[in-house]
Amino acid sequence: MSSSSTTTARVPVRVFGGPTALFEYGGLRFLTDPTFDDPGDYPTPAGMTLTKTAPAPGAPADLGRVDVVLLSHDEHIDNLDVSGRALLADIPLTLTTTGGGERLGAKATGLADWEPVELERPGGGTVTVTAVPAVHGPAPREEVEPIVGQVVGFVLTGEGLPTVYVSGDNASLDRVREIAERFAPVDTVVLFAGAPRSDVLFGGGTLVLDSAQAAEASRILGARQVVPVHYEGWAHFTEGRADLEVAFEKAGLADRLDWGTRG
Repeated sequence: MSSSSTTTARVPVRVFGGPTALFEYGGLRFLTDPTFDDPGDYPTPAGMTLTKTAPAPGAPADLGRVDVVLLSHDEHIDNLDVSGRALLADIPLTLTTTGGGERLGAKATGLADWEPVELERPGGGTVTVTAVPAVHGPAPREEVEPIVGQVVGFVLTGEGLPTVYVSGDNASLDRVREIAERFAPVDTVVLFAGAPRSDVLFGGGTLVLDSAQAAEASRILGARQVVPVHYEGWAHFTEGRADLEVAFEKAGLADRLDWGTRG
């Protein structure tokens, strides 16, 4: 259980479409999975094409200072696009998967499951970012990773600070339960959802949580604030804001939803 959370104040989150969100924590500014490219068709190395359907409600120039990128994975264009990849060069630290840490160069640090890193806060003290497990598909991890690659989530803690969980592209409620055992209750969850699917992967099963699973994950975590991301802007996202609202209402958790500020 987390013992660092001494306040339940909501963390303001700016959302930029897709999986991209910006928030301040402990005096540091964190950006998730940066994606700012224009709408269009984007071929993938696996021979698929992903279609971006809407522009980001903001540009890299709108971000201001960014201290750390929390990158769930670097291998998919809808989580790190061309503009996002260029942005990494100007940001002091990117935390990501172990494989991504090797691919992205000196400013990137790859973290294994449950591996913590301590970051110095501007006013003194530290923020601890702990890498937590994620599975990018509806099958056991050992079956998913050879096809779609590694994914990682993050939990942020610090003395006198709320606990924040950034899920990354996770489809596994079992992994959420593992995270809850160590960190629940979680004050703020930046929750990747959208029920993305592909006809050629895992029989069309969801690659990230669907809306009902997102609500269940929030219940498991004891989440007080849930900021959904990764549910808009791409054609392979099959459930959007309306689906999330219905699911959270059915679960009795509608008051936990926070759609953030745009761009």
